[in-house]
Amino acid sequence: MSLLIVGHRGAMAHKPENSLASYALAEEIGVDEIELDVRLSKDRQLFLLHDSTLDRTAGDDSARNRGPAAGLTLAELQAVVLDSGRGVVSLAEMYDATTTAIQLEVKDPATVPFLADFFAQRTKDAARTILTGFDANALRQAAELMPGIPRCIIVKTIADAQRFDGGWQGLVDYTRSTRFACGFPGLDAELVQAIHARGLELHVWPMRTLDDMRTAISLAVDGTTSDDPAQAQQWLRQVLNEHAGA
Repeated sequence: MSLLIVGHRGAMAHKPENSLASYALAEEIGVDEIELDVRLSKDRQLFLLHDSTLDRTAGDDSARNRGPAAGLTLAELQAVVLDSGRGVVSLAEMYDATTTAIQLEVKDPATVPFLADFFAQRTKDAARTILTGFDANALRQAAELMPGIPRCIIVKTIADAQRFDGGWQGLVDYTRSTRFACGFPGLDAELVQAIHARGLELHVWPMRTLDDMRTAISLAVDGTTSDDPAQAQQWLRQVLNEHAGA
């Protein structure tokens, strides 16, 4: 079987997350997709950062105690020093520097209409993008503004999805998703079959151990996200060899 290996924020186990170096390493490794996080600056520019502030990824004091990143202009965000040795990466910079498929996680719902404008001007980049996120309303708006770009709703566990009106099926229908991403807890073969029967891809996360990979393969899921995609590729080969020798 095939399993998509997605590099989490690039290859963040080896390079600073959401940096051009991390994305480049992920492409060198040969990931199927790169997962990264988009936010909106004070001057309405799209940039890449997981957290709402710069503090955790700060490289020096220029990036510490600056408050919400959304309160800074793109010029201010790019003038600080993060752990990558430079400021934040803009969305345009990332697309210009990469060629692989992109999982673009919407961290701030305010980005959605600006993403629609961005992709209207960059149709080739739109064609290699899937929009993802935990916010059902943001993905619903994305479906309305960017119907040609596929979507993936993310939940920590299947129990979280079941709390939505209509359960996981209702959540998928509301967000008009073509992919469903879920943590391992609560997943079983019957549920995976039901998700596939709806014509959905199923991705599991996070991929942290060899046993996680064995579980993913036994469930016949479609993809997984890893901080260390090279290690995940190695685990995949090992598990497939185990199955071949069984």
